[in-house]
Amino acid sequence: MVERCFDRLEQFRDLVTRYANRAAYYQAELIIVAVVLWLR
Repeated sequence: MVERCFDRLEQFRDLVTRYANRAAYYQAELIIVAVVLWLR
């Protein structure tokens, strides 16, 4: 189940490669992506 979640997160390239410079930006992106995936 966890691996499937990471596979879905890989659709968002900037999140996987971690282009966000600050931890707060990374956390905000992660939350937004999680909500988008949950709403699908």
